[in-house]
Amino acid sequence: MPLLGSIIKKAYEIRRFPIDIKNTDPFREQQKVLRKLLARAQGTAFGEYYHFADILDSPNIITGFRENIPVHDYNLMFRSWWYRSLNGESYVTWPGRVKYFALTSGTSDASSKQIPVTSDMLMAIRRATIRLLVSTTKYDFPDEFYEKGILMIGGSTHLQYNGTYYQGDVSGITAKNIPFWFQHFYKPEKSISREVEWPVKLKEIVRNAPNWDIGIIVGVPAWIQIILERIIQEYKLRHIHEIWPNFSAYVHSGVSFEPYVNGFLPLLGRSIIYNESYLSSEGYIAYQHPESKNSMAMITDNGIYYEFIPYTDRNFDEEGNLKENPEVLSLNEVEENRNYALLLSTCAGAWRYLIGDTLKFTNTKSCEIQLTGRTKHFLSLCGEHLSQDNMNRAVKLLQDEMNIKINEFTVCGIRHGSLFGHKWYLGTDSPADPVILARKLDDYLKVLNDDYRVERLEAIREIRAEIVPLQAFYDWMKVQGKEGGAHKFPRVLKNQQLTSWENHLQNYGCQ
Repeated sequence: MPLLGSIIKKAYEIRRFPIDIKNTDPFREQQKVLRKLLARAQGTAFGEYYHFADILDSPNIITGFRENIPVHDYNLMFRSWWYRSLNGESYVTWPGRVKYFALTSGTSDASSKQIPVTSDMLMAIRRATIRLLVSTTKYDFPDEFYEKGILMIGGSTHLQYNGTYYQGDVSGITAKNIPFWFQHFYKPEKSISREVEWPVKLKEIVRNAPNWDIGIIVGVPAWIQIILERIIQEYKLRHIHEIWPNFSAYVHSGVSFEPYVNGFLPLLGRSIIYNESYLSSEGYIAYQHPESKNSMAMITDNGIYYEFIPYTDRNFDEEGNLKENPEVLSLNEVEENRNYALLLSTCAGAWRYLIGDTLKFTNTKSCEIQLTGRTKHFLSLCGEHLSQDNMNRAVKLLQDEMNIKINEFTVCGIRHGSLFGHKWYLGTDSPADPVILARKLDDYLKVLNDDYRVERLEAIREIRAEIVPLQAFYDWMKVQGKEGGAHKFPRVLKNQQLTSWENHLQNYGCQ
């Protein structure tokens, strides 16, 4: 009898019980979070500058907060405040000294950003992770499932020390700070998770795979797929369940899983549970409940206060840059099926901070959301408002109809005389006609996006597709220093990134 698994499962069920019976009011929880954040940070340089004490005494704390503190993008937040924390100063935007800074994956801009990660934020991430594990009891897994290993593929836990702080990927920071009781389940071992070079880490994971009994895998789909393919190839398996028979759940984060489904399914010997999670460098924002399909529930009581900017031409320019004096909404003011850019105020000292992600609500009552892309990964040359969600769905439809695997893709805007066009780069090793693929993508998007359909009649005069070897995508990521771990290939390329990509393809012999 799996005694340990039975004990762990029972502990999770006990932990889940008060969550199940709690009659939550997400907006009221958000009001409490905002009050706690302001109270904790009122003695910081930021809190004193923006008079947090007066906001706390105001008749309407949300209105006072909104009217007195400006919206910040990364450049404004870093140049005005966070650089002081990097220099070792305490009590800048959050009490105490910041020990860790997370390097973002840099999908929107060429360079990485440095996001503060405080001890309070690490505790908040830990609480959210436990909630996710607790929710698995609703899947009715057998007791022995709770004794299996959890393979977590993220950034290296070998963090760079810069005199006053450590920096690395947020997944590496959180893995380095996992509680002692979780270390028994965590894979890969410390010696592997510390490895910085992705090819070396990949080789060690493949070498150690037979020694592990994995029940859950966590990571970005592209790199998880590579790991599973290499293991299957190395040990001449038909599928991954021949070596990990108890593999039952896959938690993916930060990118839609739809484009990867066709490449993932042949690697499995049986069906598994897919669970989406939303952990960013700025905090743990949402995860998928067992009762939900294709959406995640926002965590509204765990150190993050949310605000939402409608993703419209009134608030953002064609490059995805925020305009002055944007319209900002609270949780009780949002509507379903509209695109919003997300603002965060957190227990890591981010204040009304534009995270760069876009989302839509599928259920405002239960705060269920779907990620739709990035503010700078929308393609809107002339008002087509093509979102990353549209792109993912179109590529999935293309794979299903044409029976091909497209493991990666990206798209850019091009000129067509005095008008416009879109060019798609499709990462596949399957034989296909790019002219047919372009025409079908165009047809799908006309159905998925009314704005796109209208603009195709007037301003968007050309849709092109180029088939690119899948390895070219991985090699470009390596050149950018974004190979492996939590890094994602940008779905829309613009400016310097587009130039770099086109030069890469020329050197690769694709153009």
